[in-house]
Amino acid sequence: MRTFVHGEVVWGVACPRRPSRVAGVTMAGFRVRDLDALRMVPHPAVTLLLEFGAGSPVVDCAAGRQQRGSLVAGPGLGSGGAVRARGENVECIQVRLSPVIARAVLGVSPADLDGAVASLGDLWGQEASRIREQLGDVASWQDRFALADALLARRHEAGPPVDPEVAWAWHRIVVSRGLARVDGLAAEVGWSRKRLWSRFRSQLGLPPKRAVKLVRFDHAAHRLVAGEGAARVAADAGYADQSHLHRDVRAFTGATPATMCGEPFLAVDDIAWPNRGTPAKPHVSRDLRLGRRPSDRS
Repeated sequence: MRTFVHGEVVWGVACPRRPSRVAGVTMAGFRVRDLDALRMVPHPAVTLLLEFGAGSPVVDCAAGRQQRGSLVAGPGLGSGGAVRARGENVECIQVRLSPVIARAVLGVSPADLDGAVASLGDLWGQEASRIREQLGDVASWQDRFALADALLARRHEAGPPVDPEVAWAWHRIVVSRGLARVDGLAAEVGWSRKRLWSRFRSQLGLPPKRAVKLVRFDHAAHRLVAGEGAARVAADAGYADQSHLHRDVRAFTGATPATMCGEPFLAVDDIAWPNRGTPAKPHVSRDLRLGRRPSDRS
C-alpha cells in the first residue's frame, strides 16, 4: 500500500497487481483515517464503493440526503459540485465500472439510478452484506481485490449485455476523448439519432451528448491537474476557447479550474488508477466489424 499525501490529506492507496478478468472494471483500495468533506469530481464511469472497515463512509448529496456504507452511483457522480464524501477510519474498494458493463454487474441499468447515489444493499440484498464480511475477513489487499473481482465477474457473466451498437458508440466517444459527434455515431452504427439517444440513455444512464461532454471534461481536467496550461488544454480538447473550458469545469464541479486542480479526488488518480487510457475495444457484431448497417442484413 502506497501513501498519498496532498496538503493535509494522507491516504493509504492499494492497487491490484493484475487487471480484472472483466474488461471495463478497474479498482483501487483506500484506507483513510479522517476523510474530511472530499469533493466528488464527476467521472465517466459507474462508481461502486465496497466498504468493510470499522468506520463507514458517508456521502452527502443534494437536498441534505445522505448515503452510508457501500453504495453505487451512475456516471457523472458529483456534477455541479453538490456531492461530498467524508468519514473516519474508512477502508474500502472503489470500483469504476464502464457504463457498458454496469447493467450486467449491477442487475439494473444505470438509468434506473436516475443520477442518485443508491445503497448497494438495496440493489444486491444479502450479497452486499456477504461481500462486506468477506472483504473484512481477509488481511491482504490482493486477496480483497480477488474476492471483489470474482464477484463482479460472476455477476457480469449472468447479466444482460447492452446492444453492440451502444457499446460501439461508447467506445468511440471514449477513444476520441469526447470529440466524437453524435450524428456521426448514429450514422456509423446505422441508427437514427433518436434511436441512438433512446437506447444509449436507457442502457448506459446518460444521453450521448452528455457522455461526450463528460468524457471531454474528464480528459481536460486531468491535463489541468498535470499542470498544463488552460489555453492549450482548451484548444486540444475541442473547447471553443478558454472561457468555454472554464464554464464546463464550473458546471461539472461547481468550482474554478484552479480550485478543481487542488482536489485530492483527481490528484490521487496517478497512484490509484495508473493505467488510465484507451479502454478495451468492445465486442461488436460481425455486421458492425464489416461496416454494415442493420438495414443491410439479408
